[in-house]
Amino acid sequence: MTKYKVTLTEDEHTELMDTINKGCHTSQKFRAAYILLNCDEGKFADKVTNEQMSKVLKIGMRTIDRVKKKFVEEGFDAVLERKSPDREYDRKADGEVEAHLITLCCSEPPQGYARWSLRLLADKLVELKYVDSISYETVRRVLKKTNYSLGK
Repeated sequence: MTKYKVTLTEDEHTELMDTINKGCHTSQKFRAAYILLNCDEGKFADKVTNEQMSKVLKIGMRTIDRVKKKFVEEGFDAVLERKSPDREYDRKADGEVEAHLITLCCSEPPQGYARWSLRLLADKLVELKYVDSISYETVRRVLKKTNYSLGK
């Protein structure tokens, strides 16, 4: 198993102390600050074993290892700040699909049904090949955005 050695500079140590002593921060940031301060092997260190830290902070050993690994591999700032998601989502319901959906809502529901449901609308959009696939939740969001009600 790889051992990650945390050595903080004076500026980093000061910033971590300020983080835990001042201001309003996320619990993730507080936890990372405490872990880094206690794992520090530099000249500003108050080295504590991982087992002791785990008991005092009520966190798992893997959490400590992950924070140390992230510090060594990605740097000081990466540990303290949340990473924004990298994934880009393509919109399934563009203006054209929205128009078809509203038109479909205004039409008569299928035989045997008193009114359109979100699932029925989603299935019908796929059946009519307006989209390859769409969830009923996306249909709900589109209808909410356009302030369109399915009625009762």
